Amino acid sequence: MKVVIQRSKQSKVTINNSVHGSIEKGYVLLSSFTKEDDKKTVDKMIDKIINLRIFEDENGKMNLSLIDINGSILNISQFTLYANCKNGRRPSFVDALNPEEASKLYDYMNEKLKSLNIKTETGIFGSDMFVEIQNDGPVTIILDSKELF
Repeated sequence: MKVVIQRSKQSKVTINNSVHGSIEKGYVLLSSFTKEDDKKTVDKMIDKIINLRIFEDENGKMNLSLIDINGSILNISQFTLYANCKNGRRPSFVDALNPEEASKLYDYMNEKLKSLNIKTETGIFGSDMFVEIQNDGPVTIILDSKELF
């Protein structure tokens, strides 16, 4: 599982010219799944994401988590994080989890975040989306479950 975290002041996702999800202060997550991923992988990543201390405290130090600031999440499915560009000029996506299984893990991830009382907005899996991100900092962190666990 790969997740790109962008600390955001406000962001939104538009689908078919209609805003589908929007947040104020929090994270925009670009989330992708691979063949080895399961619910346990998602659970571990969620724990890392919500407890990662990348918001500034009163001294300007990155010392506060999403939970500490009562932040929100805009989670966007992003299978292209598993693009393999080693050969040729057209990316291969053979490492990305098939859409049916990836959609299930994406739904599980969003429901789990909501069950933890984190305001979670989403795109629509597999849709053509326009994502507007007001990156705060900018702060962008890339998490890869293969490197973390």
